[in-house]
Amino acid sequence: MARKFLYVIVVLIMLTVGAAFAYRLWGMQIIRWWAVPTAQFQSLPPVAPNAYADPKMWIAHPRRVTDPARWTPTGYGANTHPAAAVFFIHPTSFLGTKRWNAALDDEETNARAELFLRGQASAFNEVGAIWAPRYRQATFGAFLTDAAAANQALALAYGDVSAAFDQFLREAGDRPIILVGHSQGSLHLTRLLREKIAGTPVARRIVAAYVVGWPVSRSADLAALGLPECTRADQARCLLSWESFAEPADTAMVSEAYDKTIGFNGQPRRGTPMVCTNPLTGTGNAAAPASANLGTLVPAADLASATIVAGRVPARCDPRGFLLIGTPPEIGPYVLPGNNYHVYDYGLFWANVRADAARRLAAFGAR
Repeated sequence: MARKFLYVIVVLIMLTVGAAFAYRLWGMQIIRWWAVPTAQFQSLPPVAPNAYADPKMWIAHPRRVTDPARWTPTGYGANTHPAAAVFFIHPTSFLGTKRWNAALDDEETNARAELFLRGQASAFNEVGAIWAPRYRQATFGAFLTDAAAANQALALAYGDVSAAFDQFLREAGDRPIILVGHSQGSLHLTRLLREKIAGTPVARRIVAAYVVGWPVSRSADLAALGLPECTRADQARCLLSWESFAEPADTAMVSEAYDKTIGFNGQPRRGTPMVCTNPLTGTGNAAAPASANLGTLVPAADLASATIVAGRVPARCDPRGFLLIGTPPEIGPYVLPGNNYHVYDYGLFWANVRADAARRLAAFGAR
């Protein structure tokens, strides 16, 4: 019996090693096979014009009794009378493969989105009341294919975000506005900036736009977004963006996709540098040691809680515009291929982002 048990252990080790080797060779093909829906895109009607007047259509809302964006780690607290209004667009939390867009009542997808709010939107609850809409987000697989259905799914998702933003403006009054996105949320935020903010009176109320986890070309995108890149830590009415990789960093997957796209000015993005804001300094193209990190949000294994650990993660912008964070930190199991810390873009620098938002709001008020 003991010998049979040893055989089983050896076989399991061989399978594990074989799976790891296969992933190194065919990782993205495996992910695409698993994640991209094979179903036809299902065209759905837009949300009703007044849909987002209902607080139930929001994951976070000032009138919601339970609100994951108000969570804070020990030692911090949400402001009960914040000065600004924050519009937060959460990243992809829908992993389904039987349809291209999430249902608004999908419990598993919504629970995952709430986790993102606790880890990301919470950094802004000292300076602003947070509105974070539920939306029929495109599935994760939509970002791994050139199929027409992927663009249709993203357009449907943006329609919801756009309707939510209109309601947000009606409710936010004349308060200063902070715009925050991550990943798919940042993609939708770039479209909001182009279509509903740039060149309008709303633009004068923008404290800052955090377009994180999505590449923004300095030469091909920024002008159309209507906000300059943040070059000073105390600058208001500007845009921040970064994508986090530990070293050695394999950024090929992002670079290759980026180089195939056309910028908002109609010119190719190929070879153009991306906006890289160092969240430890609040400035572009900068480097800072781990001692400058005021606190990384380190989640518990069960994701039920998290603690702040200072001085753990450094950051520096490389020439292409990726944010490199040195040796891979132990922060959780959701690191993507290539040492891509995409999931942790905010958590790695949670306390610095919190301080950054407060500093820019103060600068906006001074103006």
